[in-house]
Amino acid sequence: MTSPDAPPAVSTDPDRHVLGDPAAPVTVVEYGDLECPYCRDAEPVLRRLVEESGGRVRLVWRHFPLFQVHPHALAAALAVEAAAAHGKFWDMQRLLFAHQDALTDDDLAGYARELGLDPDEVAGAGADQYARAVQADYEGGIELDVPGTPTLLVDGVPYRGRVELEALREVVDAA
Repeated sequence: MTSPDAPPAVSTDPDRHVLGDPAAPVTVVEYGDLECPYCRDAEPVLRRLVEESGGRVRLVWRHFPLFQVHPHALAAALAVEAAAAHGKFWDMQRLLFAHQDALTDDDLAGYARELGLDPDEVAGAGADQYARAVQADYEGGIELDVPGTPTLLVDGVPYRGRVELEALREVVDAA
């Protein structure tokens, strides 16, 4: 048993962020960056793919913050992990995508308050406890030679092409 003051255990399970039925027969994995405009644009397409699949598709998010070109990507990844510890991963993800131009620690603290979360856990040093999970995702992406974001895998096979609903449906149907 852990003490009440101990930080929450951080899962490094690569399937910890699932949208849709966890038992869906087709898995789309997205390696994404919360500051990436292409990931932001892919979000509603992927959400529709899952929602309109009749339980056939699940989306798994994995962090791949491109911190060299996106200065707030790592802080955003830590913030969404902190939100996930309280069951608010997808809510925070949508907020951060909607406000990609405002991802400073002060901004992240404001989004935490908006979701009813402790801003000191979501932004700044308090979010550092979630670094291990983000690092595990990132290292997994490096091992797979993820070239950038968003990178999609459909049942483990790299998806090539634009993130468009009909094209993704065709790939899912073939899976």
